[in-house]
Parts: sequence; structure tokens; C-alpha cells
Amino acid sequence: MARAGDVDFKTKLQHWIPKVVLSPSLALVLLFVYGFILFTVYLSFTDSRILPSYGWVGLENYSKLWRLSHWETSLKNLGVYAVLYISISTVVGLTLAIFLDQKIRGEGILRPIYLYPMALSFIVTGTAWKWFLDPGIGLEHTMHLWGWESFEFNWIKDRDFAIYTVVIAAVWQSSGFVMAMFLAGLRGIDSEIMKAAQIDGASNWNLYRRIVIPLLRPAFLSAFVILSHLAIKSYDLVIALTGGGPGRATELPATFMYSYTFTRNQMGIGASSAVIMLMTIAAIMIPYLYAELKEDK
Repeated sequence: MARAGDVDFKTKLQHWIPKVVLSPSLALVLLFVYGFILFTVYLSFTDSRILPSYGWVGLENYSKLWRLSHWETSLKNLGVYAVLYISISTVVGLTLAIFLDQKIRGEGILRPIYLYPMALSFIVTGTAWKWFLDPGIGLEHTMHLWGWESFEFNWIKDRDFAIYTVVIAAVWQSSGFVMAMFLAGLRGIDSEIMKAAQIDGASNWNLYRRIVIPLLRPAFLSAFVILSHLAIKSYDLVIALTGGGPGRATELPATFMYSYTFTRNQMGIGASSAVIMLMTIAAIMIPYLYAELKEDK
């Protein structure tokens, strides 16, 4: 028979082994994620330029930031991009989810096709859509070769429409992921509720409008949080697709932060823009996490 001391030792060992194994990863996360976040916050209050400096300037960088027309332009672009990206991705994702929820043939083939774009990096997506939308080699050129000489689609070169090309590429990549979230929500709805509503004579439109969509509220909230986070930190897609141009037509806060930190050698201003982006994401994430934790309790 095993001794009581041996049992206690094994119990303690099983309790501490996961903590010992995970502690290096936890230490690295604390250092390279949260440690550098705090360092960035500190730099935003210093006179750092090409290299970190420790001359304290208080809120001067934030004051300079809000006086820059480039920053104002990036915020306006973000407003247009985020509203269109979130709303269109949500509508397309919900539509695809409802379509697949009808138990159609070939669902097993269509589902991975819709999800495939999310498996690509935003760099690949941006590069592919850049080629596709380029008037010289893409869609417009192909249409001209096919004899449709009057066809024009040069949004990627137009200051007024370039931001919409970023929306198109982002929606193409993310809508399949949103579809998967809504499909999981649809499959989680009690079928008895649906049957009862149909027996009561509810049309399909009223069924979805009054029962299904309200029950998908958690999926809507999760989709909004994830898409908002992706919109605020969009950098690689913009750089690969338009490079922030033409001019500053597609500059977003993320590209502004990079250019002022590493190109214009204004690290303090770049850090302050990064802090504002972090605060915006936190303003979205914290209420969501609070609501989730409150619901669990």
C-alpha cells in the first residue's frame, strides 16, 4: 500500500508541475507583451526621437499629435473603414451562416471554401487584391482584353475611392470567420423553439427577425469586438495593398504610428498614437469581458 506521505508528494507534484512548465512562457509574455506596453506608455511622455530618451515632457506629445493633420486624416479613414468593414462583414457572415444552416448539399465543401481566406495572412490578401485591382494587370486590363473597352475600375489609384478597396479586401478575408461564429450560434439554438414558432404560423422572415437574430446577440457582440480589434490595428493589409496611398487616402492610425516612429524619427509622437490605439481597443474589450464574466457568474 502507498504511504500517505507518498500520496501527498504526488498530489503536490501534480499541482506544481503545470505551474513550473508554464512559468517561463508566462514570464516571457509579461516581459515582451505587457512590459513593452508599459515601456511604450512611458515613451509617449518623453522627448524620444530616433532612439528612446528619458527627458520627461508630459502631455506634449499628445498635444502635438492632435494638432497634426495627418493624424486627423488617419482617424477619418479609420472611421470610414471600420464602419464599412464591421457592418458588411457582419451582414455577409450572417447571410452565409443562414444559407449553410439550411442543411444544403455540399455544406462540407462550401464551409471550408468560405473559411479559406481567413487562413491567409493579411500580407498575402493585400498583395493578391493589389494585383487584382491594379488597372494595368488586373480586372480592368482583363475586361479590356475580352473586348469591354469601356470598363473602368481604378479605385486603387483614386484618392476618393482607395479606402474602399481596403474594405473590399478586409471583408473578403474576414466574412468567412464571422460566418463560422454565426453558424455555431445558429446550431446552438433549440430546435423546439423554431418548431413551436412555425406551428404558430410564423413566416421565415418573422422567425429570423423575432427569434433567431435576437438569440444570436452573443455572436453579434463577439463579432463586433473581434472585427473592431482587427480594424483598429490594421497595418499589414494596408501596406501590402496601397502602402497608405495614394497620398494619404488610406492611411490609418497603425500606419501613422509606424511612419512617425521609424520613418520620421518621432518616437514620442508614434508612442502616443500607439497608446491611443491601445486605449480604444481597451474601451471595447473591457466592457465585453465584464459582460462575459458577469454572465458566467
